[in-house]
Amino acid sequence: MEHIVIGIEGLVGAGKTTMARKLLDCIPDSIILHGGNIYRAVVATLLKSGLSGKELAKQASGLDPLEILKQQKLSVEIENRESVIYWNGKKMEEKDLQSEASSMAVSQMSQVANNQKLYAFGRALIRSFQEEYNVILSSRDIMKMYPETDYHFFITASLEERIRRKYIQYTENQTIVDEAKFKQELKEHIQERDELQEKAGYYKQYEKTIVIDVTEDTAPEQSVQKMLAHMKIPSMR
Repeated sequence: MEHIVIGIEGLVGAGKTTMARKLLDCIPDSIILHGGNIYRAVVATLLKSGLSGKELAKQASGLDPLEILKQQKLSVEIENRESVIYWNGKKMEEKDLQSEASSMAVSQMSQVANNQKLYAFGRALIRSFQEEYNVILSSRDIMKMYPETDYHFFITASLEERIRRKYIQYTENQTIVDEAKFKQELKEHIQERDELQEKAGYYKQYEKTIVIDVTEDTAPEQSVQKMLAHMKIPSMR
């Protein structure tokens, strides 16, 4: 069959990555391209160079993410059917890419940086992978970067549910002394990122956008079934 591109984006903490991974099991000959991690890798390398998030935000208007990608020798590879990022030949860890500092800096930088060249790079990357695979693209601004996307899903959930999911994510490997305080900090963090993402235009919905509300879903499989109900994949009939 002709390979397709399935775009997944949505609200902060709604579970886009989890859903993409569950969808991977349902789509034959598929891979996940974590587009957001490419941007996160650019930001993470700048933070590791000594720049603070605030300094990065101030300089963002003069930064070209694609040029940084090349300068820092960042590369995208596929391992176990998912994209991973290498920096100077060493794979970047998920904890560095998904850190709170990196997430906030990405939201700040993406508003004002010159993203057009990075989007062109993303288009070329998607097309190269599409020659061999069905591509599940978890990213931001998908319709601007790749308007040919076959299915565009926007994942939404209540603020309370997103706080709950982020709490589980961040406390998997650490003990929280003051749970109420930590949840309040998470709430403020999510709200701030929501505001930044909204200003950047990343929550815009298009004619082909399919909104999936996962607030009441008790398992990722339920959410994925909602997505599959909107898709036509010959081998799944």
